Amino acid sequence: MLRALVQLPAAANKEGNARRLLDKRCDGNSRLGQLTKLGLAPVLLCTIFVLLVTYIQSVIIASNLPKLTAGLGLFSWMGVFLATAGLVMFYRCSSKDPGYIRMNLHDSKNMKDDEPLLKIELSNPALLAGNWSQLCATCKIVRPLRSKHCSTCDRCVEQFDHHCPWVSNCIGKKNKWDFFIFLILEVSAMLITGAVTSIRVWTDPTAPSSFGAWISHAVAHHIGAISFLIVVFSLFFGVAILTIVQASQISRNITTNEMTNMMRYSYLKGPGGRFSNPYDHGLRKNCSDFLINGYNEDTECIKEPTHPEGIGMVQLARNSNLQNGENHSHHTNGNDHVSINVDSKYTRPNHGHNHSSQCNHNVKSNGVPIGLGRGLGRYSSRPVVAT
Repeated sequence: MLRALVQLPAAANKEGNARRLLDKRCDGNSRLGQLTKLGLAPVLLCTIFVLLVTYIQSVIIASNLPKLTAGLGLFSWMGVFLATAGLVMFYRCSSKDPGYIRMNLHDSKNMKDDEPLLKIELSNPALLAGNWSQLCATCKIVRPLRSKHCSTCDRCVEQFDHHCPWVSNCIGKKNKWDFFIFLILEVSAMLITGAVTSIRVWTDPTAPSSFGAWISHAVAHHIGAISFLIVVFSLFFGVAILTIVQASQISRNITTNEMTNMMRYSYLKGPGGRFSNPYDHGLRKNCSDFLINGYNEDTECIKEPTHPEGIGMVQLARNSNLQNGENHSHHTNGNDHVSINVDSKYTRPNHGHNHSSQCNHNVKSNGVPIGLGRGLGRYSSRPVVAT
């Protein structure tokens, strides 16, 4: 037991040294750290480039396929143009600032681990309101709503959507438009190039008529076109689903991060704890603001509260006797009760009528009660008696 206690500090020291060595190797300035930051963006870039070259060589200018007509040729080169434009948007999305929030670097070098994280932001309204989840201990800031700290980029991103490893960058407020246009262009390019390749291979006049022999002929003579079709077909559905999901979220002005954590974020909860998006301004405004401005503002949509009809509501009758010039005087009787006619629209007018103890007030009313007393519904026929 004593020997184990003696060896415990040495083991802890070895663990600490190993952790420091790993952090040093994975540092952003080291080679491994730089390769980690690159992510899968080079892989995607090379894949698109190879597919473009294969499509041009094996489909458009292939010598073993019939000569292209003017219409099909224009359609074929349109796919190349869309894919090239997608590469431009890919570069913009990958290299652009996604909306990084400026870090608080005030005395960051001299600050110790046990010191308070914030010395200036303690008077922030979000912290005073108890929203401590907006406090970022790494960036030492109080981040706004809809933002999140990305563990990969190690920065807080405004309107954080997700970190995309294929573009090696976060998708946020400032580059989500570029990311969405990139998806649209690439999906359109895959549709066009896939259709052109299928038409070119299918209409080969040298191919046999039987299906089995046609497959063997296509694999033997058009291996480049067949390989292009297989890769495009395998990539298309994933990219198309991602495009549809992004379009759906843009139409509702909500991010992927908010959809994932909708039950955790308090600002996405309405009455009764149900999901409610305060930033949804409708399909037309959400889409127009995003496509024109490139992003949606964080302005909450003020919705008028809807009150249920029935118990405890105070509703005023518009067609009251005051508008008709009628005057009611209500006098107390011997039992200290005041009888009030709720709706005079369906009763005969009483001009200056003094109620006595012999008066019968059991007059049925089909109107809307003013709300004196609980339990009176809209179609209640009981008279209202106020003590």
